[in-house]
Amino acid sequence: MNLKPLKGQHHVSAITANAKKNYEFYTKMLGLRLVKKSINQDDTSVYHLFYADERGNPGTDLTFFEIPHAGQTYKGTNSITLTALRVKNDETLKFWKNRFEESGVEHDEISHNTGRASLSFRDFEGQRLMLVSDQNNEGVTGGTPWDKSPVPVEYGIVGLGPVTLTVARGEYTAKILTDVLGYRESRSFAAYEEGQPDIRVFETGEGGTGAEVHLEERNDLPQERPGRGSVHHVAFRVEDEKELRKWVDWITKTKLPNSGFVERYYFRSLYFREPNGILFELATDGPGFETDEDFENLGENLSLPPYFENQRGTIEAKLKPLDTKE
Repeated sequence: MNLKPLKGQHHVSAITANAKKNYEFYTKMLGLRLVKKSINQDDTSVYHLFYADERGNPGTDLTFFEIPHAGQTYKGTNSITLTALRVKNDETLKFWKNRFEESGVEHDEISHNTGRASLSFRDFEGQRLMLVSDQNNEGVTGGTPWDKSPVPVEYGIVGLGPVTLTVARGEYTAKILTDVLGYRESRSFAAYEEGQPDIRVFETGEGGTGAEVHLEERNDLPQERPGRGSVHHVAFRVEDEKELRKWVDWITKTKLPNSGFVERYYFRSLYFREPNGILFELATDGPGFETDEDFENLGENLSLPPYFENQRGTIEAKLKPLDTKE
């Protein structure tokens, strides 16, 4: 089948138990723009929040499902254990380290373990995150930080970096990445914990920080029990709907159970699980978040898919304001 290479990360979707604190952390501390305020379509009394660069360009989007009664996460295998966020250069990491120290954000020291300067940190629910420098990046380009962000543009987050998959059976996931999704294995680096196998790096398309998957095999851990502060799924970029429909045919042909074509309004998607149980999504670059709001007002009002619009009054009455100014 004549498939174009995947273009890298599209978005990462995670779980929060507190939308208000989540909004404060990701917009006011990390300086991302809330580009879309929508609902969890499985429970319309809670939010689905989309944070990104200035306009929600593909590859910059970190989303959260609000699940108020989500329990704690018991960390382990067969899960997405680290989400990296890209910044402009190595020097920028010093700004962020100082910012985290002044605000009491839990963080590690600046490291070069992955082959790039990076700074690991956690949000208020223990969400595992890492800032990674684009200083030597020659791959897929990043986005553009919002100029109204509380973080100066020169230090702003420009998109999603590598995602780390921690699995019990590494070869099973590696085979899906290479034989099904067309990734190439490019290098490896020393494990985060002594005595564990090296972490394998796979890349797609133009490669670089925005198009890498890091694969960690761990046989000494139980399977993760997800809750608040865990990642739900990762999505990879497909050019357009025509290309996505080719991927639907290809994934079906490989006998992997999948969702088929799914309309997500701001993009079109396909979902499937790799053999270790991690949920993958393929998502189109468009139509984008300006489908129902103009650039200047992205994320300011509640956006509902058309099929929920007739319930707007009821839905809005149940949702709690994210910002005290609302």
